[in-house]
Amino acid sequence: MSQHLATSVAESPILYVKVLSGRQIEEARKKRRLTQRDLARELGMGVRWLREIEAGNPRSRLDDHLACAYRLDLSTGHILIPLLFAGQKMCFPRQLAIGDLSDLERLCIEMIAQRNLDHLTRALTPAWANAVPAGAGL
Repeated sequence: MSQHLATSVAESPILYVKVLSGRQIEEARKKRRLTQRDLARELGMGVRWLREIEAGNPRSRLDDHLACAYRLDLSTGHILIPLLFAGQKMCFPRQLAIGDLSDLERLCIEMIAQRNLDHLTRALTPAWANAVPAGAGL
């Protein structure tokens, strides 16, 4: 990681996410043998803007990164997981950024869903359902 990028991670996690995302988008596009022109046309954007996204330009918008990721069947974990760390004021471990984050992304979603389901179950369970039946203590 370059010194500039290391500094930007500490100062701006969003900038780091855009650089990381741009690299992954470019790699996935090339792997699928799509030209920048073809991908840009499919997404309804200009080739120049796609180049800016792939370069991790700070002015690029995260929704454009997400649109590229969706089109290329990329996990959005490389965008969303570092932002979760930043939201909790935690340092994002760079080792997590390598490779496909779809399994980690799926685990996060399952954990959130299960937690909400547990809260909903407790909220909807009547108080008498948790009461000890009369004579059970004898």
